[in-house]
Amino acid sequence: MLNRTATRTRVAVALMAGALLITGCANSGGDDKKDGAGNGGMTKEEIYVQGVVGDTAAGEPKKGGTLEVVDYGEARSLDPTKTIPNGAVGGNALAAVYDTLMRYDTTQGTYTPALAESLETQDDITWTLKLRAGAKFSDGTPVDSAAVLGSIGYFMANRGFNVAVLAANIKDMKPQGADTVVFTLNKPWASFPMMLTSGAGMIVAPAAIKGGPDKFKPIGAGPFTFESYKPAEELVLARNDDYYGDKAHLDKIRFTWIQADQAKYDALKAGDVDVISVRAAAVLEESRKAGWSGIMNPVGNGSTIWINNREGRPGEDVRIRQAINAAIDPQVFLDRTQKGAGLASRNIYSHAYPYFKDVDTADYDPELAKKLVTEAKADGADTSLSYIGQSDQVSQTAAVTVEAMLEAVGFDVELELLRDVTEQTNRLYVSHDFDLALGAMSIAEDPYTSLANNIYSTSPSNPAGYNNPEMDKLIDDLQSKQPAAAIDTLQQINELWQQDVPGVAMAEAGFFSPWQKTVHGIVPTSQNIMLYGAAWKE
Repeated sequence: MLNRTATRTRVAVALMAGALLITGCANSGGDDKKDGAGNGGMTKEEIYVQGVVGDTAAGEPKKGGTLEVVDYGEARSLDPTKTIPNGAVGGNALAAVYDTLMRYDTTQGTYTPALAESLETQDDITWTLKLRAGAKFSDGTPVDSAAVLGSIGYFMANRGFNVAVLAANIKDMKPQGADTVVFTLNKPWASFPMMLTSGAGMIVAPAAIKGGPDKFKPIGAGPFTFESYKPAEELVLARNDDYYGDKAHLDKIRFTWIQADQAKYDALKAGDVDVISVRAAAVLEESRKAGWSGIMNPVGNGSTIWINNREGRPGEDVRIRQAINAAIDPQVFLDRTQKGAGLASRNIYSHAYPYFKDVDTADYDPELAKKLVTEAKADGADTSLSYIGQSDQVSQTAAVTVEAMLEAVGFDVELELLRDVTEQTNRLYVSHDFDLALGAMSIAEDPYTSLANNIYSTSPSNPAGYNNPEMDKLIDDLQSKQPAAAIDTLQQINELWQQDVPGVAMAEAGFFSPWQKTVHGIVPTSQNIMLYGAAWKE
């Protein structure tokens, strides 16, 4: 029996009606969970809901203009196999250039065709994808079945994000004429369409990959085309006048990157930029309370201290992982880093989703932490830990807070503060050079994909290197079910996480992407990606 303490998480499940998601969840009053004056009538639970929030009414779209976007992080590359193609690190730009085969409708919880015309199945094993007639890449070549298979094949061969999940599940994919691709899976996969809403679903032109990864060219079939890129400065996209669908209203999109969320928000308030993306809880809650319109994406386990479980690392010993977990007080962490904002929680799921369920969680217990450290040291375990984080002020405060709590129970901690989120992403997911790292698992609308990516033993996107056959089996069982039908399996996964502690679950979180009142038409999809094809400015 592994050591852990257990208490019951107490986050209320507030399943909001669709209308509340759209209007910003105005509260009628009387709730004792208010978090202070000036909260705009919202509880914290209402802040962390999914969907488009605020006043989205608009008139006739206006043509022209440049949308100034401060993205959350810079893509390591415009090659979708060399970055994590989600909204945090460049997925917005990639979706604008390449489009996606499918889109996830965050309001309805369904998948809708985008570059594809349809995706159908009778048994969740054989999926038939039909492409839109007349769709072309920006170089004039057709988006046909051969191009789609070539793009997905390139994505898989070059180990793009989610590739382990794809490779383990796709038995065969073949053309059926020029406009149809048939995917045959090894077993039922209920959320297979999610894989085509980002990553592998971002279709690159044959000319883009003709010379291989070293000579990749950003050529796609999206509503925008690549214009220019200055690393760490700006990425500019221009309207694709040969786009197969309704032409983009904007002339251009200019992506820039500001490291600190507060600085992004200050730029938005000053009117210097049109759209930002933030996840720091203090900034997120401040902007939500202020009534900004935007897209809110709540996530479970959105603040996580990943523990490197790999051989030769201190975290290989489960007692060390449990001790780290027991040493850290999530509420103190939020108090010191986020001015008390955020929803401290060891539960790895967000209350915003219908599959959420309370479980017994392994919580803050410094006496247990000291006991485990003493036991592990006596057996020769290494209790010296390296912690990596970013170099902005909030991240520095986080690092010092974690260091103090760990050293109080007997660990020795060395801090290393990195330049930006891109460098940290590389250390977490590529080189694995860390003992502890502040990050996230970000479990959202499709828990299977998040869990398979982050904690399945063979996933290249498994930051902790966590390996447990029992967890793999539970994730395999989850694959064939929609989340609402998999609550028991999801609960077992949550309980095993509490026992094994691949990382320290700290809080529910979310991404909020607010925009100016003059901005309209931005559409959300999966992985916190925003679609700009219908966006326009007054």
